[in-house]
Amino acid sequence: MRVLGIEGTAWCASAALYDTETDSVLIESDPYEPDSGGIHPREAAEHMSEAIPEVVDAVLTAAEGEHGPNAVDAVAFSKGPGLGPCLRIVGTAARALAGTLDVPLIGVNHMVAHLEIGRHRSGFENPVCLNASGANAHLLGYHDGRYRVLGETMDAGVGNAIDKFTRHVGWDHPGGPKVEAAAAEAAADREPDAELLDLPYVVKGMDFSFSGISSAANDAFDDGVPVGEICFSLQEHVFAMLTEVAERALSLTGADELVLGGGVAQNDRLREMLAAMCAARGADFHAPEPRFLRDNAGMIAVLGAEMAAAGDTIPIAESAIDPNFRPDQVPVTWRDGDASIARDRWDEKRDGGDADRRGAEATVEVVAAADGDDGSERRVVKRRVPKGYRHPELDRTLRRDRTVAEARLTSEARRAGVPTPLVYDVDVGAATLTLQHVGDRDLAADLDVRWTAALGHHLARLHREGIVHGDPTTRNARIEGSTGGESSAGGPDGRGAAEDDARTTLIDFGLAYHSGHVEDHAMDLHVFEGSVRATATDPKRLIEAFEAGYAEVGDSAVLDRLREVEGRGRYR
Repeated sequence: MRVLGIEGTAWCASAALYDTETDSVLIESDPYEPDSGGIHPREAAEHMSEAIPEVVDAVLTAAEGEHGPNAVDAVAFSKGPGLGPCLRIVGTAARALAGTLDVPLIGVNHMVAHLEIGRHRSGFENPVCLNASGANAHLLGYHDGRYRVLGETMDAGVGNAIDKFTRHVGWDHPGGPKVEAAAAEAAADREPDAELLDLPYVVKGMDFSFSGISSAANDAFDDGVPVGEICFSLQEHVFAMLTEVAERALSLTGADELVLGGGVAQNDRLREMLAAMCAARGADFHAPEPRFLRDNAGMIAVLGAEMAAAGDTIPIAESAIDPNFRPDQVPVTWRDGDASIARDRWDEKRDGGDADRRGAEATVEVVAAADGDDGSERRVVKRRVPKGYRHPELDRTLRRDRTVAEARLTSEARRAGVPTPLVYDVDVGAATLTLQHVGDRDLAADLDVRWTAALGHHLARLHREGIVHGDPTTRNARIEGSTGGESSAGGPDGRGAAEDDARTTLIDFGLAYHSGHVEDHAMDLHVFEGSVRATATDPKRLIEAFEAGYAEVGDSAVLDRLREVEGRGRYR
């Protein structure tokens, strides 16, 4: 099969021919380059109207010259997400071409295509995908017939965040390569003990935020900080955030494969960080060659061929573009529906869960009780290991601050009536905690409405005391005892619910902080529900029980704000 793909979501007009028999891809592209500033939608659309016919003609001429008049078996186009005026031009061209050639039409999600080209080129079976592009930044994993959003930016895309700074400086679009060059030059000239700029580093579970760091970089430039130093520190912070959340996704799901996609993925420092992180975890990493990272029709044609082989084509009358087309809206017809990114990484025993393990940022070792104890109580030694991908100064700061926060807020939460481990010892210099061993398995190993309701109670109690957990995923709650039947009704004071609460323990307060703001409390709920949707077979029922539990104890305004937070992800 040979599929002609057409791409034009924002700035790059592109056409490609993919031949499934030879696995070869011919790509012709004509990017839009604004005279100043960022992308102007009207100018980008004008560029598309001129460039799309030219790149399509070039590819079609080459295809017919090699394969004859019947060179194309299907036409695939980027249906969304993207700029509406640009997408409409691409959609019109694809419909006209499919109708003229009398071949099937395939509407492709641009972001899923970024993921699938990495999976295709790497040969990976079921990877986590980090998409890092201009308007987007998110983590995806395949589960229950769709690509689930494991984490994403809650404001700007990573490329847009960088471009916001470069526009402030006065550099032309695209700004990413200019920042990379300036950062590399500054790195070569830096003294070994030179300090990083103190820029915001915002990670909430597997979600993250870039708006504050762009503003801080702009302020530093206005204060006279050399632009190379800003670029160096900006990259170190932004890419460390992306690498950290990618590692958190690998840890949550148990996956051991990571692919990188998107235009920002061309940055050498980002790829270096991700490769180092994966090597330290024993995971495989792949970034496709640059022509498949920037916006391109090759990835559209490759995914289009997979969809066509699965019979996933669309009538021309039903081929409307969708500027807000999220990747988790796409039924994945071309993959095994039983496959899942969620795996039991720890192989925990139901009778103890003694296995030492490595999480996203720490190793956990279960040890016997200290001398002089009765020996009945085991302990956990948690060591936040240095991250070789991070700048040493940033790494030391994060490990120290998170160790201190975990020790302090674990104890404060316990005093607030939330089951947490006892803290026996804190070694700040070594970023090490000695904690009480709790539970016999993670919540992730036994997802049940009883436990999610109990977790709702616990988070509500935390929030009443002005404490935000920061990372309440299914890996950061421990349970013990058999699941048994449904919890008895009667609210938080009912005997069954009280027993479930006592058997559910919150752990890992490394990202915790004090806040009484409803927004921060809603983000806690959003993080937990995202981890459930990414890994559970029946997430709706589990989330309903979780929210009902929260409502019994907490403030209804938090649940109202949660609905607003859910609408802020990219292209909601």
